[in-house]
Amino acid sequence: MMRRFPLEKFQNLDTPFYFYDMALLESTIKTIKRLIKDKPYHIHYAVKANGNPTIMKAIAAHGLGADLVSGGEIQAAINAGFKPEKMVYSGVGKTDREINLGLEHNIFCFNVESIPELSVISDLALKRGVVANVSIRVNPDIDAHTHRYITTGTAENKFGISVEMLVDAVKTAKRLPNIRLRGLHFHVGSQLTSMKPYAMLCDSVNGLLDYFDRLGISFEMINVGGGLGIDYDKPDVIPIADFEHFFDTFARNLKLRKNQQLHFELGRSIVAQCGSLIARVIYVKENRDKKFVIVDAGMTDLIRPALYQAHHVIQNLSAGGPGVETYDVVGPICESSDVFGVNEVLPVCHRGDFIALRSAGAYGESMASAYNMRPLPKAYFQK
Repeated sequence: MMRRFPLEKFQNLDTPFYFYDMALLESTIKTIKRLIKDKPYHIHYAVKANGNPTIMKAIAAHGLGADLVSGGEIQAAINAGFKPEKMVYSGVGKTDREINLGLEHNIFCFNVESIPELSVISDLALKRGVVANVSIRVNPDIDAHTHRYITTGTAENKFGISVEMLVDAVKTAKRLPNIRLRGLHFHVGSQLTSMKPYAMLCDSVNGLLDYFDRLGISFEMINVGGGLGIDYDKPDVIPIADFEHFFDTFARNLKLRKNQQLHFELGRSIVAQCGSLIARVIYVKENRDKKFVIVDAGMTDLIRPALYQAHHVIQNLSAGGPGVETYDVVGPICESSDVFGVNEVLPVCHRGDFIALRSAGAYGESMASAYNMRPLPKAYFQK
């Protein structure tokens, strides 16, 4: 059954805009907290998925931490009420200014991605007279078989330190002044709907922990990243991601040491299903054997279809009659890639109809741009 949208409220709003179901966001977070209760698990919300201040404040209010990839995200997380002692900061290209911002707020951990970065963080911490908390991001060389743009854990990716260089990195971290090595960090990819890559990751982590045990080196925490996928095809049937099997995979396969803590960085699975991009039909156009629905939202508002060849369920919220047609749903941007769906079977569309692109709460608003000098989409919320 299709989720109900308040069309009467939409009538006075300029499209396109993002519309967020805050009740679903609350239910999602409560599901996560219920499943990790009494476990040594810690959740950091991946802010890159959606940095809307209202969304961030709602998540911070539940006590989750934040996973950050820029200085701007650090500041946004602080403004939203996330606690610095629950912040982890990733990224292959941290600048001195960004590192200093993290040091200033004494964040929980820098996820370090190279030995040169370790040295820079140590030098900057020394100048400030503080100790920097770090974990080392390991590239486990696991192919998660997702889109090549969202695979992060293979040897050809730019992220992390290869297993062959890990011992040197760990020894360097322990030797450098003003560095406190807290643990190891991993991330194998994004939009993973199979638990197999996570089970493989657990095997890799177990082997590394056994190896470091033999060297007499221990870690207080392991961070396994995030990447849990959602069901883009059935947003109303499966509105909450499969967190139960996700956490259970780690509980069954990962051999944590005594008092060792496990950290996760979840983004898409928390916010994707609560958000929809709402647009209006501008024109219905016919060319030879093709019918087009041209909407006022474009790749500037939701770039995932153009960038990743992703598909979002498209719904005509205004449909009242029984008839259907097959359309290509496209936007107004001056690019041939500005296409949301090809051969979409929809109720007959008319100028002015409201169209919803579902499951757009992650990497939708956060990746919007002003290309073609278009204004950024606004956001509205339903409790």
